Amino acid sequence: MPRKQLSAKDALAALNARIIDCNRCARLRIYCAEVAVKKRRAYMDWEYWGRPVPSFGDPQARILLLGLAPGAHGSNRTGRPFTGDGSGDFLYPVLYEAGFASQARATSRDDGMKLYDAQITSVVRCAPPDNKPLPEELANCAPFLERELEGLKDLRVVVALGRIGFEAFLNYLKRKNQIASKREYEFRHGAEYSMPDGRVLLATYHPSNQNTNTGKLTRPMFVKIFERARRLADHI
Repeated sequence: MPRKQLSAKDALAALNARIIDCNRCARLRIYCAEVAVKKRRAYMDWEYWGRPVPSFGDPQARILLLGLAPGAHGSNRTGRPFTGDGSGDFLYPVLYEAGFASQARATSRDDGMKLYDAQITSVVRCAPPDNKPLPEELANCAPFLERELEGLKDLRVVVALGRIGFEAFLNYLKRKNQIASKREYEFRHGAEYSMPDGRVLLATYHPSNQNTNTGKLTRPMFVKIFERARRLADHI
């Protein structure tokens, strides 16, 4: 008797369950657990998530936002990508303005936030010390991203939030023998590449405090990225 094929929603939920239970990177698991115990003074009343952070969004998304990793006191605390830190405070209002989010403010997994036509994920699912995952940690998480990309059946646009997200998607295509080299793909804000798999890779600076507080990434710049992502998704 043939096995019943899972729906995209169920397949992605099963993948998220495996991500949450992952213990492949001892350094990251120890660090996340320690942060969850020590906490930050402002969040002493919180019960930190302290585990690998699953993806969040619409299983029928045409647009995937690909970031670096959870923040130690953001996603590692709340258990949802870009929720509870400065990067999320910059990102979600823009997603709301662009019609991808149900509300502008993201504070917790229980705040009622929903995404429309968008999914948010990261290259590494655990918060790394100093925001710097090791090469072997990037490699350990790569299969999760691969399964997610294959599970998002309607995906048309990948928005790389920073260079590491950009490189991760190119590495995925290289492993799949869809590109021979990454040399011709230069990371810069607003860079746009039509890929052999039919999807478009769109690059932006990461919405980190370091970029947004210095003006390297402004709100109008970021809004334009998601306006462009919408137009691409509608016309591919």
